[in-house]
Amino acid sequence: MNKTDLAGAPGARPPVVRPEDSGLQSAGTALWRYLGLMALAALPLLLLAKDPYWLNIIAFTYLMGGLASAWNIIGGFGGQFSLGHGVFFGIGAYVTAIATARYGLSPWLVMVPAALLASLVAMLISWPTFRLKGPFFAIATMAFNEVAFVLANHFDSFTGGPRGIMIPFKAGFANMIFRERWQYAVLMFVFVALVVGITVCLRRSRLGYYLLAVREDEDAARASGINVLSVKLQGMALSAFLTAIGGTLFTMYLRFIDPPSLFTLQDVGVKFALLSLIGGVGTIAGPLLGAALIVPFENFLRAELADALPGMNLAILGLLMVLAALFMKRGVVGAVEDLVRKIRSRRGGR
Repeated sequence: MNKTDLAGAPGARPPVVRPEDSGLQSAGTALWRYLGLMALAALPLLLLAKDPYWLNIIAFTYLMGGLASAWNIIGGFGGQFSLGHGVFFGIGAYVTAIATARYGLSPWLVMVPAALLASLVAMLISWPTFRLKGPFFAIATMAFNEVAFVLANHFDSFTGGPRGIMIPFKAGFANMIFRERWQYAVLMFVFVALVVGITVCLRRSRLGYYLLAVREDEDAARASGINVLSVKLQGMALSAFLTAIGGTLFTMYLRFIDPPSLFTLQDVGVKFALLSLIGGVGTIAGPLLGAALIVPFENFLRAELADALPGMNLAILGLLMVLAALFMKRGVVGAVEDLVRKIRSRRGGR
């Protein structure tokens, strides 16, 4: 009689299962998946490192992938469809631009305080709006984005108004200004790797499980003892913090900002959600995959249709968003997972 028979016998002591062993194994699997995803993401940079045109697209793809992953923390894991992340993006951008251009401070020193300020603003404006649900919450966050646009235009003595703020070219690592495009691409890759790494850790943390529970059923989560409002605020604060860091990188990449480049809804607020929806909202790889698909495609559309049909690229992207919401509710990642599941089930049935 083997150990399995003894374990199943009446009165026998069940085999000991150590949670920490399975947790370590799961953590190891998550780590390897993360490293594999980052290796795959770095491949275009390695292959096209000498092409200035593609380096611009790759750098911006990494930046938007990181920003979409930051949005995914509250929009995907928490289920709160925010269209106001342009506010946090703009805070990071304006604080960095003002401190750098007017006071000569290094953006590396300004980046974290700007992100903390964005987190504070996120909690202040989210506390009342989280009482709204569904489309009403999305409309409220969109209104904050429009208010920020008006304020940035009005207070021109502080923000530069419609003229914007130009950052002088002073190349050097301390100034976060580089002469070579590949250096910017590497910086953006580090950013997206950081954000995705944080989302991987968050997904396995207590806050991550709480966010998922709130997304699935707020009433059930509240009945189980979860402080729903606190969980939402923490998720929004973390999402805003990372978004503001992206705003800093965006500012130093372009070295010029103005209200339209930061608060235009289709280029910022909706863009983060669009990338996550198409790639796979609520997944780790989805936002990055969405950026890899949409950003190069958007650049192609803008180059091909800008003269003949101005604005058509935005119409096409909007159509893609509608089609993704209708036919791929779990995005490309979800569609691939469903296809793999069907193939396995067919093989298992044979």
